[in-house]
Amino acid sequence: MTQELPADQRDGAATMPPHRPIRSFVLRQGRLSPAQARAIDELGPRFCLPFAPAALDPVRAFGRAAPCILEIGCGMGETTAAIAASRSAEDFLGVEVHGPGVGSLLNRIDAQRLANVRIVRHDAVEVVAAMIAPASLAGIHVFFPDPWPKKRHHKRRLLKAGFVHELALRLSPGGYLHVATDWEEYAEEILATLTAEPLLANTEDAYAPRPAYRPLTKFEARGMKLGHGVWDLVFRRR
Repeated sequence: MTQELPADQRDGAATMPPHRPIRSFVLRQGRLSPAQARAIDELGPRFCLPFAPAALDPVRAFGRAAPCILEIGCGMGETTAAIAASRSAEDFLGVEVHGPGVGSLLNRIDAQRLANVRIVRHDAVEVVAAMIAPASLAGIHVFFPDPWPKKRHHKRRLLKAGFVHELALRLSPGGYLHVATDWEEYAEEILATLTAEPLLANTEDAYAPRPAYRPLTKFEARGMKLGHGVWDLVFRRR
C-alpha cells in the first residue's frame, strides 16, 4: 500500500531529509476527516512516537517488556488493530506516513481499547535504520506494499535486497518476516529476494498459506471473489 504524507503534517511528523532520493511512496496531498484529525490531535500524543535518530526503547514506549512486531504500512489500520486485538501479549509498532490512515488507526485503538499499539509517522526505511535495534523484533509484517507495476518504477519497490537484509538484522533468532501481496510478479520477485538473503529461511517450499492471524480485508475478499490471487511469504531468522 502506498504510504502518503499530507502537506499539513498536523501531527508533527519529522521533515524527511533529502539524502535518499528514491522512495517507496509518493508524497501526496491528503484530506483528513474531522474524526481522523481529532484522533491525531487527541490520541496522537499518547500513541504516536516521534521519529528520532536513536534506538527505540520498547519498554519505555509500551510500558512493559513484551515481544515486539513491526508493521510497515498500516493503511487504514483495519488489519493492524485486528491482529493487535487477537495477540494482546505482543506489542505492535506500526509505521505509516499517510495521515488519514494514522487517524483511522488511532480511532480503532481508542474504540477497541488497545494498549499494545504505537505508531511512527515517518519513512519506514529511515525508521528501521535509525530506531530499530539489531535482533530486537519478534516479527515483521509487510502487507500489500505498493507493487509499482510499471517497469520504470520498479526501483521504488520497498523489498529490495538491501532493505530485506536490514530487516533480517532486526529480527531476533527465530523471528519471522511475513509479506503478503496481490501482485503475482512482485510476489515472485519478493520470493527470490527473500530466498537469496542468507539470514532468512523459508517456512515453506515457496508461498505460505495465509496465517490465521492475518484477517481478510474487505478489499482482499472482494478481489478473491473476482479470481484475484494473494501470495503470503513467511520466512524466519536463522
